[in-house]
Amino acid sequence: MKNLFLFCRSGYEKDCAAEIQQRAAELNVGGFVKTNVNDAYVIYQCFEEDGADTLAKELALSSLIFTRQMFAASELLVDLPEQDRVSPIVTALSELSKCGELRVETPDTNEAKELSAFCRKFTVPLRQGLKKSGALLGAENDRRPIIHVCFIGPGKAYAGYSLSNNSSPHFMGIPRLKMAADAPSRSSLKLDEAFGVFLTKDEQETRCRSGLNAVDLGACPGGWTYQLVRRGMMVAAIDNGPMDPKLMETGQVKHYRADGFRFEPPRKNIYWLVCDMVEKPARVAELMEAWAINGWFKEAIFNLKLPMKSRYKEVSTILETMATILTENEIDFKMQCKHLYHDRDEVTVHLWLFPEKGVSYA
Repeated sequence: MKNLFLFCRSGYEKDCAAEIQQRAAELNVGGFVKTNVNDAYVIYQCFEEDGADTLAKELALSSLIFTRQMFAASELLVDLPEQDRVSPIVTALSELSKCGELRVETPDTNEAKELSAFCRKFTVPLRQGLKKSGALLGAENDRRPIIHVCFIGPGKAYAGYSLSNNSSPHFMGIPRLKMAADAPSRSSLKLDEAFGVFLTKDEQETRCRSGLNAVDLGACPGGWTYQLVRRGMMVAAIDNGPMDPKLMETGQVKHYRADGFRFEPPRKNIYWLVCDMVEKPARVAELMEAWAINGWFKEAIFNLKLPMKSRYKEVSTILETMATILTENEIDFKMQCKHLYHDRDEVTVHLWLFPEKGVSYA
């Protein structure tokens, strides 16, 4: 297949397009982008017929900042007849065999979501048709490729596949998280999503466990602190503003009324450092670098607020600078960055220092 379909947030198509253009070039997969403002998706059309297959296999979804989900796709199917939409889609997917799951989706826009009810109903006959053709297994298998059919409008859809080991587990790449009734703010969902995106369930059990110590810079009123507390951690909440009283009643939070940019932890046994301060992204990055050089944490999750223009370029520059500084200070690390569903004009970064060393922070 020659088209790569990429889901993104509405309004961030240019950033998604700039990123895939650069990353595809790094893999020597030539092509060009097709997108419109507020469509919430980007098409990267490869020059080679199997270019999208190469990208679906070799370009790690986890390494893309502005892409929520991606799949190798056929040419756009148009004018799908109301009396039989199944047959053209089955024909377009005739090269696929024994896939393990079917997802009928739409881009994340209000206009596209109007097709959601249709997509749910259409999934049943399409699944039957794909099973009959051999493209889809009789029972779901999470180790086999995933078939995607994305309707971008009535009678118009892209059809293709993603590999199970390089795909989001969620429809359209959007996790369905529920806001806890006792959470102090909706920002709580950002850290909850970040843990789910950057760590597997098994990793969360060992690295987000009870007894670990954490610091939340810019904590007020406690949305991110809440996620640390509910996982059993002891938290130093740093903010000149007030914290949620219910959080303080847990006995797991110590509130320091201080400037997050000047605070120094009294004890150096911090495992998690989290930060959601409204500040220039370069300044936040410098703060994270300073904490890393001082060895004051093991893992960090922090947000970088985005500028209005050249968002991909600025984020890339900041991350490259961080990587250079950490390397120059002989710090081994792993770093990921993602524009999460619950992010708005910001991206979330996960930084893990000395990942191969089993250091105890209990």
